[in-house]
Amino acid sequence: MKKTLFPILLIICYQWTFSQDTITKKIDSLYKEDQFYAGFTYNLLNNKPEEVSQSGFSTGFYLGFIKDMPLNKRRNFSIGIGLGYATNSFNQNMLISKDINENINYSILDDSSVSYSRNKFSTNLIELPIEFRWRTSTATTYDFWRIYTGFKLGYIFTHTAKYKGDLGNFKYKDITDLNVLQYGLTLSAGYSTWNFHLYYGLNNIFNNDATLNGEQINMKELKIGLMFYIL
Repeated sequence: MKKTLFPILLIICYQWTFSQDTITKKIDSLYKEDQFYAGFTYNLLNNKPEEVSQSGFSTGFYLGFIKDMPLNKRRNFSIGIGLGYATNSFNQNMLISKDINENINYSILDDSSVSYSRNKFSTNLIELPIEFRWRTSTATTYDFWRIYTGFKLGYIFTHTAKYKGDLGNFKYKDITDLNVLQYGLTLSAGYSTWNFHLYYGLNNIFNNDATLNGEQINMKELKIGLMFYIL
């Protein structure tokens, strides 16, 4: 009986080991970092005219999904392509107004002579992030270090310029000088869910028709904040 039982146990152990190895290989072969992401940033105006200054707290909020495509066998390098939504606001002292002919004008609000409680422009975008991704994750590890760097293209589908103060209350949603296509470089780095995030805009917020005191407004976006990745 003992002689018969030993080969049976040996066969069972072999089959169990083989099945475990097959499961591991199957998990590895399917391992991806498809992720939902959400984040917020503090928005800065980069390369702004000397007279322009920011006031209050300018914010950005982001939400979307990224498809992960591993590039190597270990799957710690990959390309990520996503689709998301973003909303951004910029509180500053550059007034965007219209004259009697509906032409857009840009001027600086003088705090010493004009009192106002709100002056900002905001945007809502559909975004396409493209990331080159490095991480220390495995098929069974969910807390890991990551560095994601890449490029983001955004399309502004709605925008608003608001003013409330001594000059009246007005809001515009048809600023033709706005560049509806925005693009820039991105960097996200951190551990587990919490990640530092940076966006550096490469093109101007306004096109060449937007001028302040006869000079083109070559402002770009610079955003610093946190990004959360959720499997």
